[in-house]
Amino acid sequence: MTVTHKTIRIQGVDLFYREAGQKENPTILLLHGFPSSSHMYRNLIPELMEEFHVVAPDYPGFGNSGQPEMNEFEYTFHNFALLINEFVDQLNIEKFSIYVHDYGAPVGFRLAHEHPERIQAIVTQNGNAYEEGLMAAWDPVRTYWNNPNKENKDNIRFLLSAEFTKHQYMNGTRNPEHISPDAWNMDQFVLNRPGNDEIQLALQYDYRNNVKQYPNWQKFFRTYQPPTLVIWGKNDMFFGPEGALAFQRDLDDCDVHLLNTGHFPLEEDLKISAYLIKQFLQDRLQSEA
Repeated sequence: MTVTHKTIRIQGVDLFYREAGQKENPTILLLHGFPSSSHMYRNLIPELMEEFHVVAPDYPGFGNSGQPEMNEFEYTFHNFALLINEFVDQLNIEKFSIYVHDYGAPVGFRLAHEHPERIQAIVTQNGNAYEEGLMAAWDPVRTYWNNPNKENKDNIRFLLSAEFTKHQYMNGTRNPEHISPDAWNMDQFVLNRPGNDEIQLALQYDYRNNVKQYPNWQKFFRTYQPPTLVIWGKNDMFFGPEGALAFQRDLDDCDVHLLNTGHFPLEEDLKISAYLIKQFLQDRLQSEA
């Protein structure tokens, strides 16, 4: 069994995705974060593909997907969710579990909120939905939300630098030498593309609308009670462990694991993450059937 690499055109945008596993098996939709892409799942997909059908797209402006000009595509999380919803339709996937990381959370939780009948389970790995999960690292971005002038915009450009991309991967890890530089170099290659900086800054500004959606997503959790596995790097500089524990307030079937690592747990804790995902989903999806 191998991982395939494909591109599909959705709403005029070339959307790259990785796919593996038998389509008869339960589907997991892997939704990546910032500044990464489906590349962050390069090691997880082989761990899951024997038991699951796994699909991992890149958003526009990320990874190997197209990067339409900003006057051709409005870079918002709402539009990303619309695009991924159509992507799921095109692949004829009727029901699925979502795995969300970072930016994947506002994309995936929008999908779940709009189409609760499709969602079988949720796996969130540092994918936030609660105000208390937002750490002090968000303060410069919040300042930009409150006053989107040039000075405040320029003050968050460091988020796109090579030094900071590497820092995101290394910060909070137990063994930094275990983290492959391929991860941050791949991300930075895309961040350095002409015009990508303005795309990323637009998304940083739009993130304020995700925070406004938190109450709606929490209501979805309470109403539909999707089985939820929370596997959180507790040393994450962006999303603290309080955000992980908060899911338990609204979900009856919520399994929380705090791992001693940083923002990208798959880089350091791939095996335990894969084990927990397989055990959780196999148990919940079998009982659903």
